[in-house]
Amino acid sequence: MSNQLREADAPCCTVAPLTREPLSAQAAVEMAAKFKALSDPVRLRLLSSIASRAGGESCVCDISEGVDVSQPTISHHLKALRDAGLLTSERRASWVYYRAVPEALSILSSLLDVGSGAEPTVGVRV
Repeated sequence: MSNQLREADAPCCTVAPLTREPLSAQAAVEMAAKFKALSDPVRLRLLSSIASRAGGESCVCDISEGVDVSQPTISHHLKALRDAGLLTSERRASWVYYRAVPEALSILSSLLDVGSGAEPTVGVRV
């Protein structure tokens, strides 16, 4: 899989913070899929491990260290994060490198932003 966003994953619409206006049905489905992917502690740790590395990228061999699940289970969790649009991946020789999708993280952050009172909206595919 390429580290490029698929066209279907590209942001095209806007979502305001939850406290400013209600979500559309389509936006709620999209956001729920992302939050569902993050609801598992292992997935949250894997995403954090990748996103916190220099360049927001990590080899699968590096992110599996310290996680007490099997390699097939890690691969399953990484696929769920990719399917939710939170990660992209790229095969290089025999290793797969994962990269956090900054736009997806920004959308989730903006959606939950209750304190700023700011007006900007962030794009999201709906």
